[in-house]
Amino acid sequence: MFSNDGARAQNSINFPAETKAWQACAGLSGDSAARLACFDQWAQQQLDAAASRPPSPGASALAQSVATPETVPATPVAPAPVTITMTAPAAHDCKNKQFSELSRFWELEAGSDCGTFGIRGFHPISLAWIGADSVNTQPSSPVPDHSATTALGYGTNEVRIQLSVRTKIAQGLLTGQQELKRDSIWFGYSQQSNWQIFSGDLSRPFRTTDHEPEITYIYPTDLQLPLGWRLRYSGLSLVHQSNGQPLPLSRSWNRNVLMAGMEKGNQFRIDAKLWKRVNEDQANDDNPDISNKIGRAEVAAFWTPNLNDTFGVTLRHSLRADANGSLRLEWLKQLSTSGLPGSQDALRFHTQLFSGYGDSLVDYNRRRTVLSIGLSLVDW
Repeated sequence: MFSNDGARAQNSINFPAETKAWQACAGLSGDSAARLACFDQWAQQQLDAAASRPPSPGASALAQSVATPETVPATPVAPAPVTITMTAPAAHDCKNKQFSELSRFWELEAGSDCGTFGIRGFHPISLAWIGADSVNTQPSSPVPDHSATTALGYGTNEVRIQLSVRTKIAQGLLTGQQELKRDSIWFGYSQQSNWQIFSGDLSRPFRTTDHEPEITYIYPTDLQLPLGWRLRYSGLSLVHQSNGQPLPLSRSWNRNVLMAGMEKGNQFRIDAKLWKRVNEDQANDDNPDISNKIGRAEVAAFWTPNLNDTFGVTLRHSLRADANGSLRLEWLKQLSTSGLPGSQDALRFHTQLFSGYGDSLVDYNRRRTVLSIGLSLVDW
């Protein structure tokens, strides 16, 4: 029972067990001071009970707010510090296979750009055995004093060594630093040697070595073509080729080349070239009929049905009624090359079958068929 003395009620109030505390306080309607003191004591008991009770993991913020009287301001809780871990971006990989082969080869966009003055692969770097249906033992040219006077006993089996590198010397001349278009200027050098390693009686000489420096401008020309093809680049090139020999075996020519390349997905690509020889005066022309023999245009098509194999066909034509030129068929098979520069698929088993004119510069006017089997380093 509650006393009507408000002071005593404020100091000690005993709530009957069978009655809810707030209901007992509400029943003190006759004494407002005792009624207020009762509610204050009940509220304090609720706070003490809440403080002594361990927090429930599943309790919601709403339930906790109900247990706290509105007269007791909630103490703001500072949020836990947040630690943000930044992952460093992957190193730039201009040889990433997400870019197409033509984009990687000519570095046509920002993602495939490897910068300037680095050494790149050009034509395949090869070491191969070759066997031919004939060999040019006494090279000749229609110009006076350009024909060998005696024949040498060369064999039809040789070893061929081809070296080919290039470097980008400038970029962004017309395109600036666009993400999807990056034009460039390249300097390239290729060398091909035929080594008579099986001709011991001739002291195994190098039968011929051709040198081919060139400078090339490439412009990204992104154009959608019918049947899913995509034109990727166009370009201009100035090419010199010579064998560095004195008379009567000296052979050389210069040409201006217009080129373009297209692709279809990751399986098909075509490179086309059309050239015009730079005219020379008659006194300095070692091989006046070279365009009629080797040709004036070239189309090279490649098919990559899977990651391991590439098949190619290259056709050269003189664009004249006599239809001289050449045909080359080739197959490149990927080999595992852990530890070699560039990607691990850079080394290939390489087989070629060539028939026509121009297998080497000294053979520009001699038709022959050549089988080549060896190893080539590509796309490094």
